[in-house]
Amino acid sequence: MSGAAIPLDNAPTKAKKRVGQQPGIRRALIGLAFLLAALLLVLPVIVIFVEALALGIGAYLDAILEPSTLHAVWLTLLAAIVVVPINIAFGICAAWCITRFDFKGKKLLITVIEIPFSISPIVAGVAYLFLYGTQGLLGPFLGAHNIQIMFSLPAIFLASMFVTSPFVARELIATMQVQGNEYEEAALSLGAGGFKTFLLVTLPNMKWGLLYGALLCNARVMGEFGAVSVVSGSIRGQTNTLPLQIELLFNDYSAVGAFAAATLLTLLALLSLIAKLWLERQR
Repeated sequence: MSGAAIPLDNAPTKAKKRVGQQPGIRRALIGLAFLLAALLLVLPVIVIFVEALALGIGAYLDAILEPSTLHAVWLTLLAAIVVVPINIAFGICAAWCITRFDFKGKKLLITVIEIPFSISPIVAGVAYLFLYGTQGLLGPFLGAHNIQIMFSLPAIFLASMFVTSPFVARELIATMQVQGNEYEEAALSLGAGGFKTFLLVTLPNMKWGLLYGALLCNARVMGEFGAVSVVSGSIRGQTNTLPLQIELLFNDYSAVGAFAAATLLTLLALLSLIAKLWLERQR
């Protein structure tokens, strides 16, 4: 009798399929995923459009063209136009410093960039209120010089910039760390200046990360509610962004108006999602 071991290929477990490869379990998991997506995502979106059109297309258009709603749409777009470019510039500078230089306080800078993700937007709004409000730290100075920040456009811009500041920076930091700096060093060794190297080498290499971060920043600006609701004062027709206008209409028992305004925000979100998917495929 030989002492040879029994081959493992003859073991019963070798013939068993893994759980993820079993057709029944795979179909059940896929079906559960689609069911949850339908209940949590698709049905709410459908309800928004159904309720907005409940009284007909005429009532829907009247609600959309209501002056305060149009002003809210304009203010939301204006906030995006102002905030996104500023955050792009900040993100490029922060990512450039973090990925291309070693300095004391580098980890602290990364931590500071992450702060808006760990603080509630409402807390950020209250902090701005206690800083720039009439009774705030800088309130007496601003009042003495007739400068109003709270409950005005600057407050909306400041709050929106705070909550969206990490998006571009985080995306560019990850992109530039993966790419390294070999191409930039080669350009500099061939006599290219710093600005020319950035313009012709660095910027083209980071373009997809830059566009992706800007898209996420834009989507967050248009949908921001918490911080803006604190610092804007929610003044109808003056400082109401689209999310605040939806809440105001809902509290006024104007269901059609609230859902009509919500359809605009939903369409903007869907466009952002489509653009996000396109950018991911390009990357």
